[in-house]
Amino acid sequence: MLDANMQAQLKAYLERITQPVEMVASLDDRPESAQMRTLLEQIASLSDNVTARFDGTDTRRPSFQITRAGADMGLRFAAIPMGHEFTSLVLGLLQAGGYPPKVEAELVEQIKALEGDFVFETWMSLTCHNCPDVVQALNLMAVLNPRIQHVAIDGGLFQDEVEQRQIMAVPSVFLNGQPFGNGRMELSEILAKVDTGSAARDAAKLGAKQAFDVLIVGGGPAGAAAAVYAARKGIRTGIVAERFGGQTLDTLGIENYISVMHTEGPKFAAALEAQVRANDVDLISGQRVAALEPAGDDGLAGVRLDNGAVLKSKTVVLATGARWRNVNVPGEEQYKTKGVAYCPHCDGPLFKGKKVAVIGGGNSGVEAAIDLAGVVQHVTLIEFADQLKADAVLVKKLKSLPNVTIHVNAQTTEITGDGQKVGGLRWKHRVDGSEHHEELAGVFVQIGLVPNTDFLKGTLELSRFGEIIIDERCHTSLPGVFAAGDVTTVPYKQIVIAAGEGSKAALSAFDHLIRHG
Repeated sequence: MLDANMQAQLKAYLERITQPVEMVASLDDRPESAQMRTLLEQIASLSDNVTARFDGTDTRRPSFQITRAGADMGLRFAAIPMGHEFTSLVLGLLQAGGYPPKVEAELVEQIKALEGDFVFETWMSLTCHNCPDVVQALNLMAVLNPRIQHVAIDGGLFQDEVEQRQIMAVPSVFLNGQPFGNGRMELSEILAKVDTGSAARDAAKLGAKQAFDVLIVGGGPAGAAAAVYAARKGIRTGIVAERFGGQTLDTLGIENYISVMHTEGPKFAAALEAQVRANDVDLISGQRVAALEPAGDDGLAGVRLDNGAVLKSKTVVLATGARWRNVNVPGEEQYKTKGVAYCPHCDGPLFKGKKVAVIGGGNSGVEAAIDLAGVVQHVTLIEFADQLKADAVLVKKLKSLPNVTIHVNAQTTEITGDGQKVGGLRWKHRVDGSEHHEELAGVFVQIGLVPNTDFLKGTLELSRFGEIIIDERCHTSLPGVFAAGDVTTVPYKQIVIAAGEGSKAALSAFDHLIRHG
């Protein structure tokens, strides 16, 4: 299971364990159980502080528990945690063994103070780059609080349960048997949902903060670059973001960021956050912005959060990025996470051997269709225009695949289903008017992005596409308010461009402070 290089790296990590750890496996006669046994035996051979037992009594098999010797921690994997989840396995071993987690002390205390019994189940896939954040957050909670249990379940290993629970997107989290959440969630978000008093406490604490010189809204490449450039000027800098990393968290491979040959989106996002934290920036994560309040007589603009708190600042940089565009047809909203998906890397494995459709013929749509064709039975690609808009090399590859059908001049009119899950897609030919229905298990929407500016409507000038209109120095229509990245009218939505624009916005904000006090 582990090659020599991985064993050497893991052995070095396991030296950080200070308390004995047990891995207790519950196995059956499936080939995956033999693989799990091999993996656990290899891990146990790398450290005197780690042992493996194979007398577990869990009914879900194969699975294994990670626990401190003599304890009964509720941390389990119903999976062979390789791929994106290997880091989750390593962190689980370290934290169970006494290695302190790299999270804020107040979050640790909040977890320990939670009252009640919480049984979490996270359905994930090993190819999902959004899943590890959720798995690792809930694993940590299970380590810190004995009344919390968590099991990370590989949907590919337990197809019967996937069908029974109608799980068609990952990560899908259940709490005490009931749906809890879908998609990427950070630790602070999870705690906010289970700790009902946290919102009021957060609002009071945030509302008492001193005014900033520069406050950045958004934690993607543009926001991170703005924060670093502003902080390096020696001024009071803050950044507020619902989730740090922005769209890069949903990007599998990054190969066009200058000087970085290749990286993965979550790794890139982690590096952004690390650099921001290293520059003495007040980072406020897990907070959604509700409104921008223009500067009043005191010269301070206000950023009002969903929890009611208002952050004050002399200047503001808006870098809220963009999100996946909806196709906006009947059935899309109803069947989100029930067959309608937006991330082929994350959710593709759940449709193994089934028929799916991809809406969109640009680079993202064609790439999604190519990826899915290697997993599913058949892919139908639906493109509104009269030809595919993707790069020629991608189109050539797509057309070479035997299990792909392409329809151009095709207008999606409805996503159909039985009320519980997707059953098909209706489309109309834009030239001859003929109507068609494809029987499908899933629909992947890949039709571009829409700027995150809903909270700004009526506050400052937006383009007809909803983008923030800026000049060459990132000024918006409001004095002292700047904007950068995919949320603006700047063309070519790329990471490197967003980072450059964020830097420019911070420098413009600093210039504004010099000239206007």
